[in-house]
Amino acid sequence: MTFTTRFAPSPTGPLHLGHAYSALLAHDMAQAENGAFLLRIEDIDQSRARAGWEAQIYQDLAWLGLAWPRPVMRQSDRLPRYRAAVDRLTAMGLTYPCRCNRADIETAAGAPQEGVPQFGPDGRIYPGTCRNRQPSETSDRDVTRLNMEKAVKAAELRCFTETGAEFQGLHALDPEQLITAAGDIILVRRTMGSSYHLSVVIDDADQGITHAVRGADLFEATQIHVLLQSLLGLPTPVYHHHRLIRDEAGKRLAKRDDARAIAKYRAQGATPQDIRGMVGLPLLSG
Repeated sequence: MTFTTRFAPSPTGPLHLGHAYSALLAHDMAQAENGAFLLRIEDIDQSRARAGWEAQIYQDLAWLGLAWPRPVMRQSDRLPRYRAAVDRLTAMGLTYPCRCNRADIETAAGAPQEGVPQFGPDGRIYPGTCRNRQPSETSDRDVTRLNMEKAVKAAELRCFTETGAEFQGLHALDPEQLITAAGDIILVRRTMGSSYHLSVVIDDADQGITHAVRGADLFEATQIHVLLQSLLGLPTPVYHHHRLIRDEAGKRLAKRDDARAIAKYRAQGATPQDIRGMVGLPLLSG
């Protein structure tokens, strides 16, 4: 199997130095193994995605010296694929519709219990208010959630390999951690037709990704992703969670941090080699 990595940005703002680091690292890793580097556009949230930002992604990455096969996979073209996966999980009795909004969840969560996590990879851990609702009760205002207690019982509890320095090693899925620290995650968000957790595992499988390179902030979500891979009969890639690029105050960069946008550095006369140096990657010879 060809060593295959990917970079999967959302076209919701300018790429910054953190994006440059992730894309360059994934590309370098693939090059070192004579493998393939793929690009995917994660535009499932059409309310925020913009064609102009997508065009700039291509421009920024090409300026950095990256190349990728075309056509590029775009999530907005893949809603039937995500729907089929949700239908499969529903047929297994693992999903339920949820009508709760953020305020409802905050209220239902009540007073925090000592030693019980309040937040997980999907935000505040859902208290299970709608867990007894049936799929037949779904309305257009609902999200679809995974019943985590049922899911961990139905899944083959796999291990995954992590090669990033901070979390390096073999990690086994932990049912108790998934139930208490992730909870009943959202599979389909209102008006979006999917969610990050569902889309990323399906897209990685369909693109043949063997090594998923991404930021350390997503490590906690890996247990969710490997669980979904098990439930859906999808392969589990090797994961490489890299360090985050931060500003002088130690805060991780965000798309609103325009001062560190790749396009601004380019406009100010920086070179791709300069960018590599800024993020701590080896400079290219020649």
